[in-house]
Amino acid sequence: MSTYNQIFGIKVTAVTSNPSDPIKGQVWFNTTDAAMRYQSVTTSSAWAAGGNLATARESSGGAGTQTAAAGFGGSSPIPSKGMLTEEYDGTSWSAGGNMATARNGLGGAGTQTAGLAFGGAPPPNGVSATEEYDGTSWTNGGSLTTARIILKGTGTQTSAVGFGGYTTTFVGTTEEYDGTSWTTSGNLASARAVMAAAGTQTAALSAGGSGVVNLTEEYNGTSWSGGGNLNTSRSNVSGAGLQTSAIAFSGTTPSITGATELYDGTSWTNDTSMGTARGYSSSAQQAPQSAALVIGGYTSADSAATEEFTGAGVATTKNITAS
Repeated sequence: MSTYNQIFGIKVTAVTSNPSDPIKGQVWFNTTDAAMRYQSVTTSSAWAAGGNLATARESSGGAGTQTAAAGFGGSSPIPSKGMLTEEYDGTSWSAGGNMATARNGLGGAGTQTAGLAFGGAPPPNGVSATEEYDGTSWTNGGSLTTARIILKGTGTQTSAVGFGGYTTTFVGTTEEYDGTSWTTSGNLASARAVMAAAGTQTAALSAGGSGVVNLTEEYNGTSWSGGGNLNTSRSNVSGAGLQTSAIAFSGTTPSITGATELYDGTSWTNDTSMGTARGYSSSAQQAPQSAALVIGGYTSADSAATEEFTGAGVATTKNITAS
């Protein structure tokens, strides 16, 4: 009787490292790890623990993606640590360059090697200072038109939008950054702060916020309009993704929550909750909906915990094991 190999030949390729871009269903043998592997997709969303920050903090700024993120500023038991920057490679955090101005409750945007930090404490009215990060050090950028704290933002270092916040009251102020200076644009319909932010300068998203609200607003580069409401009203919430494919997670209701919701440009859908409920966290602003990253936050104290989100349908490599 003929064997499978005699009829069809050897179908599994032996490689010393995993393929860089395998297709669904592809099988290979990794000779370095002595493991048979295949490419699959996740059947359900999940949060998983990542490497801890070196310095526990909340109300920090964030930039980048799940595998190349930056977390900067934020509160900690030592106020001067509000200058610190840490960089994440998808596994662990390492020290980056210090900001010139220590602060918390600041806005963040951009990438790990082209980040943007703006506004934030010290109170009562916050600062207008903007700093730009090149992956090594921070330099001063153009100042916000309106100094404020607990604002949010999204976009890139040369095309960002910052919105909301608190001066002596909650504000709906929106400003756009071109890499040099900030200019005012259309206000949020609902003045608020500490909301989830996602998207780009010309297609941004704001969800939740101060007052424990479920409001969503969409920005077109000029003005804001109403979107679908969050299922869980909350403040101090984080977000990532695009205006038509966003994720919102964590927050206070007023108790802390790990609730996660996905947005399709029209409505929010409940998804898998975070492993650790928290508020006042930060996020990698440029991460897609299916690969979000939560940075620090507050549980019963400032947290160093990082969690990584993997959405349903995301490609993943798995080992083939004997049953």
